[in-house]
Amino acid sequence: MSFNIAIIDYEMGNLKSIYKCLKYLDVRSTITSDPKIILNADGVILPGVGAFGDAIKHLKEKGLLDIIYQLNNEGKPLFGICLGLQLLFETSSEMGSFRGLKLLKGEVILFDVKKVIKVPHIGWNSVELLNRDHFLIQEIPNNTYFYFVHSFYSVPENEENLLGLTKYGEIEFCSIVSNDNIVATQFHPEKSSRYGIKIYQNFIDFCKK
Repeated sequence: MSFNIAIIDYEMGNLKSIYKCLKYLDVRSTITSDPKIILNADGVILPGVGAFGDAIKHLKEKGLLDIIYQLNNEGKPLFGICLGLQLLFETSSEMGSFRGLKLLKGEVILFDVKKVIKVPHIGWNSVELLNRDHFLIQEIPNNTYFYFVHSFYSVPENEENLLGLTKYGEIEFCSIVSNDNIVATQFHPEKSSRYGIKIYQNFIDFCKK
């Protein structure tokens, strides 16, 4: 079977932009909610746009929560994007109190409006890279700018999960995380010009190994 990346479709993701970006890299990908296709893929992308609670609800309704846990147990490369990063954590206070996937320890909280310029955080911002040896950020210059759109941010419990930090107003927040087979960015690589594309390429190269 030819190399394939599964882009999980649970009706809350920026799917076509990611698909087009992978197509630009000459990588075959499939937008799908089919568990068999997801489990058989060489790597999986978990996108996300919208509210945390709705996302968990949709994943559960489509029977995809257990699939994501199985992917993790098998050590399959998994890449979370924006809300997809936040879903990896234990809890979120977005519009209530919700449990996440609990693949990473920590919580997701709202920007303090007294400490930032405005909420949501929209636009280009720089990322301080913390582990230059990590595969996801190879050949990415430190303090490169990427494109963000979010009102909430994750607070990892374990510092070893931090791969990138971004300053917004008085708050320094986690913008890239990693844990073994899992990587995730709070920003949208597919909207972040050539270095965003390079991050996808680095993920693809890892999947091929």
